[in-house]
Amino acid sequence: MAVRHKVGTIAGTMAVSLAFFSGTANAQTESFNQRAAAYVEQFIGQVPYTYGGTSPSSGFDCSGLTQYVYHQFGKSIPRTAEAQFLAFRGESKSKAWGGDLVFFHVDSDPDSYVYHVAIYEGHNHIVSATDPSQGIAWQAIWDSYVTFGTITH
Repeated sequence: MAVRHKVGTIAGTMAVSLAFFSGTANAQTESFNQRAAAYVEQFIGQVPYTYGGTSPSSGFDCSGLTQYVYHQFGKSIPRTAEAQFLAFRGESKSKAWGGDLVFFHVDSDPDSYVYHVAIYEGHNHIVSATDPSQGIAWQAIWDSYVTFGTITH
């Protein structure tokens, strides 16, 4: 039996929205990735970069930011960019979701040392703890020596 909702009601609007945006999260539940990608955006321009930083009150470095955001949603990940890279499952850019991590490598070898990590926002953009002058920032991925990683899909 099909359920019909009157146009102009909240239920009707939600039914139309859910039908139109098939493949997205339902009205009650957002995925871990969606929550992580949205959550990190609150720090843009508001929290400083601090070497070794792991909290919004004192500032973040790159891996401190990713670790903090993941922890807010019940995921325990290692502290450094390299250790996070080793703990995550690699994936292609085409399969990456917002909320996954982007790992910046020292050279074109995808197994080379990781010097930076950021949270992927989709469409070649990241949120990253950059440097003391920029703090937490929305950026385009600036380097071609990157890999993508996930622990959720």
